[in-house]
Amino acid sequence: MTNLVHSLRYPLGLALALCVSFAGLSVSGEDNVSGEDNAKGDESAKWTTLFDGESLEGWEKVGRDDSKWEVVDGVIKGTGGVSMLVNTSGPYKNFRYRAEVKINDGGNSGVYFRTTRKPGFMDGYEAQVDSTHTDPIRTGSLYGFCHVYAPLVKPDTWFTYEIEVKDDNWRGRDMTRIKITVDGNELYEYMDFEKTYGPGHFAFQQHDPGSIVHIRKSEVMPLDD
Repeated sequence: MTNLVHSLRYPLGLALALCVSFAGLSVSGEDNVSGEDNAKGDESAKWTTLFDGESLEGWEKVGRDDSKWEVVDGVIKGTGGVSMLVNTSGPYKNFRYRAEVKINDGGNSGVYFRTTRKPGFMDGYEAQVDSTHTDPIRTGSLYGFCHVYAPLVKPDTWFTYEIEVKDDNWRGRDMTRIKITVDGNELYEYMDFEKTYGPGHFAFQQHDPGSIVHIRKSEVMPLDD
C-alpha cells in the first residue's frame, strides 16, 4: 500500500491507533522485535553530539537572507524568514537521534532527517514542531505520513524528540521503520514501504517570521545496517 496522509481528529490514543491500522504502518510485540532488539543492543554505543553548545560549527543555513540562526546562552535560536539549519556531518542511514526543542506560541518548526543538502527548502522526513500554529498538525507528527492533532507539548516548553530510523524488511517487503517518541512516550512506529528518503542529514526548520525555535541538544547514535 502506498503512503497516505492520515487526517486524524480523534483523541490522541485513538488517533495513533488509527494511524497504525489504516495502512499497517506501526507494529508492536513480535513484529517489532527487530527494531527494539537493535536499539537495546546499541544502548552502550556512544552518542555523537552535533551541537557543541557554543557555536554553529558544523551547521550551515540554507534559505532566505532575512532569516537568522544564532547561539544565545548555549542555545540555538532560529528567527526571521524561511530557512533551514543543516548539519554538515553524515549522511546518516540507520540511527537513533534526539533533540531538545522549544517553539513559541503560534510558532512552527520541524526536525528534519534523511534530508539532502541543496539550495532552497530541502526534502526529507520531518518531525513536526508545532503547539499552537494555524497549521493543526502538531508535535509528534511525521509530516505528510502520520499526523497528530492533539497538542502534546505546550508552547514555550522544552521537550525531547527521539527518532529511530532503520531500513528493514517486514514480511518480505523492504521498508524504512521510523519510530517517533516525545518526552519518553513512544507514539508510533511508521513503516514507509516506499522508502521515500535515503541516507541524509539532520536539519531544523525556520518556518515563518512569526516563529521562534530554540534547540539546546542535537545528538545521534548510528545503528548497524
